[in-house]
Amino acid sequence: MKNIIVGMGEALWDLLPEGKKIGGAPANFAYHISQFGFESYVVSSIGDDQDGDEILNNFDSKHLRYIIEKVKYPTGTVAVNLDKNGIPCYEINQNVAWDNIPYTEKLHKLALSTKAVCFGSLAQRNIVSRETINRFLDSMPEDNDTLKIFDINLRQNFYDKEILTESFRRCNVLKINDEELEIVSEMFGISHLNMITQSETLIRMFHLKMLILTCGTCGSYIFSGSEYSFLETPKVKVADTVGAGDSFTGAFCAAILNGMSMNEAHRIAVETSAFVCTCHGAMPLLPVKIREKMALKSIETV
Repeated sequence: MKNIIVGMGEALWDLLPEGKKIGGAPANFAYHISQFGFESYVVSSIGDDQDGDEILNNFDSKHLRYIIEKVKYPTGTVAVNLDKNGIPCYEINQNVAWDNIPYTEKLHKLALSTKAVCFGSLAQRNIVSRETINRFLDSMPEDNDTLKIFDINLRQNFYDKEILTESFRRCNVLKINDEELEIVSEMFGISHLNMITQSETLIRMFHLKMLILTCGTCGSYIFSGSEYSFLETPKVKVADTVGAGDSFTGAFCAAILNGMSMNEAHRIAVETSAFVCTCHGAMPLLPVKIREKMALKSIETV
């Protein structure tokens, strides 16, 4: 198996107050993974339009690999409004290209060589992309070190219990924030438990390796079985929080694949996410001091 990492789902333009920025959680994840030396791919779809061409040009300028098909739908855009604390509110257009990602032979071959993938619920709002994501996950090698990360990313009303249940069953790492945990806990009948017990219960219910819980300024947790790590959120001057969670996931995944412990991976994820919060947009260049903390090790799988 090659050491390929995939971000799969929406690729789009975030229409921020200061201008148009490339966005979409899978692209953000893949970009940050690539900064730590991994071979990463974005899997998505774009329209045959200027916005789509600009996405490919942007990825090319970042030397970011991709398998992105052009389909007969417009390239996705999202209006992003920020509150006084820099927290984003999204207006996500529907019936766009990334709702219609086809499962191709090229994509199947990529799945067979993928070590880790990150996917969410948003790109599963349409059955075409949902079935493609599920076929990709089911085609990945069954290996104890393979990571299938479900970054739940609940947006508007673009999810239901059936979609979440199927994703929980297919993933082995769940990334969720405190607000999403409340929704999921109510949905699965565990809202009477405290936050830590809710997280531990989800791990048992769906046989997860790990659960990543982010709580904004109140810190973050990594759960693994009966153990967990907690770290406070660093105090920084926030420009906006767009893409901060994706950078957290990317850094954590890279660190785990590099052989770091859960605690070490948690620390570099927090540092990476804090830096991204000081920048405008989701894909800033990470400082050398962060990237150099993770000397890439060779991962060999027989």
